[in-house]
Amino acid sequence: MINGKKIIVVMPAYNAGKTLGQTYREIPKDIVDEVILTDDCSRDNTVAKARELGISEVLIHGRNKGYGGNQKTCYNRALELGADIVIMLHPDYQYTPRLIESMAYIIANGVYPVVFASRILGKGALKGGMPLIKYIANRFLTFTQNVLINQKLSEYHTGYRAFSADVLRSVDYNSDSDDFILDNEMAAQIFWAGYEIGEVTCPTKYFDDASSINLKRSAIYGLGVLRVSLMYRLCKWHLAKSKLFPVGK
Repeated sequence: MINGKKIIVVMPAYNAGKTLGQTYREIPKDIVDEVILTDDCSRDNTVAKARELGISEVLIHGRNKGYGGNQKTCYNRALELGADIVIMLHPDYQYTPRLIESMAYIIANGVYPVVFASRILGKGALKGGMPLIKYIANRFLTFTQNVLINQKLSEYHTGYRAFSADVLRSVDYNSDSDDFILDNEMAAQIFWAGYEIGEVTCPTKYFDDASSINLKRSAIYGLGVLRVSLMYRLCKWHLAKSKLFPVGK
C-alpha cells in the first residue's frame, strides 16, 4: 500500500510463458498488494508458469476474448478485490516493472488520477528498437488525436497504464471493444469524463518474444483510433451521439 491505498497490478496475458517470470520478479512486492494474471486462452505454458511463480490470482478464459476483453476481466477482478489503484503491466517484458512505484505514487498522492508510461517522451522508443514505421504511425496518430480531443499527450498507444479505482468505476469500459482499440476508447472516455492523464518516461524493448500485431491488424487499429477521436470531437460539437461519450459529461 501507499498512503493506505491498495495497489493491484493486472497482467493481461497471451502466450507470455517465456517472459512472465522476468516481468513478475521485478514487480515491487513491498508496495503491490496483489497481482492478477488473466490468461486469454494461451497456447503455451503461461498458466503453469504463473502458478509456479505464485501469482496470487490466475484467471483463465475458456475462449479467447481478445486483448480488450482480457483487460476487462483484469479490471473487473481488481475492483472486486477492493483495489484503490490498478496498474496494467504487459507480461511480455516490453515495459519495465520498475516504474510501478513512480506511477502508483503519482496517483496515491493525488497528483493525477491516471498515469501513462510513455515510450515517446525522451528517446526510449527508437532506442529500444521500435520499428521506424511504427514510430511514425504512433506520432501521426497521437498528433491527430491531440488535435481532435484537445489534449497534449505524448502517446496514446502505450500498454502500460495506472488508474485510480474511481476512474475505472466512472468509465464504462465493459461496453468498449474487446480488441486493441479498447485502450484508445478508454483514454477518450477518461478525458470525456473530465479527468487528467499524467505521463512518465518509459524505456521499451522490442525483441522476438515481445508481443506485437501484424500490419493488417495495425491498419485496422489505426483506423479505429481515428474513428474514436473523430467521434469524440463530433459529440463535443453535439453533431453525433455515441455510447462511448454519454450526454451530460
